[in-house]
Amino acid sequence: MAITGAGAASGAWPAAWPGLRLGAAPQAGFVVAGALALVLALRAPTGLAVLGLAAFGLLHNVLELRYVAGRFAVVLAGPLLRLLLALVTGIVVCRLLPPSAYSPYSQAAEILLAYGLLAAACWYGLRGRPLLLAGAAAVLTVAAAGSLSFPAYHFVVLAHLHNVVPLLFLGEWSRRLARGRALFLALQFTWVLLVPALLLSGLLDGLLAGAAGAAGQAGGWTARLESAYTPPAWLASHVGLRFLAVFAFLQTMHYVVWVWFLPRYAPEAAEGFEARVPALRGVRAWVLGAVAGGVLAVLFAADYAQGRALYAAVASYHAYLEFPVLLMLVLGAAHKGAPARIEEKV
Repeated sequence: MAITGAGAASGAWPAAWPGLRLGAAPQAGFVVAGALALVLALRAPTGLAVLGLAAFGLLHNVLELRYVAGRFAVVLAGPLLRLLLALVTGIVVCRLLPPSAYSPYSQAAEILLAYGLLAAACWYGLRGRPLLLAGAAAVLTVAAAGSLSFPAYHFVVLAHLHNVVPLLFLGEWSRRLARGRALFLALQFTWVLLVPALLLSGLLDGLLAGAAGAAGQAGGWTARLESAYTPPAWLASHVGLRFLAVFAFLQTMHYVVWVWFLPRYAPEAAEGFEARVPALRGVRAWVLGAVAGGVLAVLFAADYAQGRALYAAVASYHAYLEFPVLLMLVLGAAHKGAPARIEEKV
């Protein structure tokens, strides 16, 4: 089944595709990937987080941007796209500042720019509903004040939230399923919510590598990653290792979604992107991601801190653009556009 016409370019696909069934293979793929990711997150959370980032970090950046730009072309277009890109570029500049210049002021600037993205999405999605727009503005103001007051918590939440957002994209994708949607969503909720809750509960501490030791025995990389992905109030305890395991697990499954599932089972999004950016047709996007990832891996090996800082800056585009898109998806503004035409191909 394929979608053609104006709807393919606008992202206005129907809520369900008649007769579309997912089959057992992708369901089994999520189960196998989740089980393997959980085992690795328990036994080698630091290695999984670092090596996973080096191997798939930039590749999944490229493929995620391709999907979002193709699937939600009706949102990421025109003046709004230019505004969002300007705001994210401001975040990139903040992150590229040398360590001596990256101060609480630059952190505050990044936080304000991030909330500017959400404000732009609210304005676009709620322009005709002034009461809801005022309510959204009030919520964003309170949230921004909290983030500015507790920036360390803001960035920890942001790191984990980025790995959770595929749940919303997968939920939106699943609307096309005629059968099997409940099972598909159950699998997604399991790896996104239930497995992290199980890890954080401490029930798997007996299997968690290093959990029985003192925090000071952790390696330098482990301690550094724990501080990045653990709320500051819990850094003094072994809970930090649980948060690291959660991050490593979710990051791996995040890559499974963007590198395997959506490129394979949502090819029309890639087609929509290629219509906008012909230079990245076919395998060219994969080659770009793989080559950039190889360069990043070399930089990681030479200077992990510098490589991580560069990646954090470059990754801002895919990490931050997804939030306004998802917000407008929730507000119902992500599917405004021309109707799609469905064709059966045999």
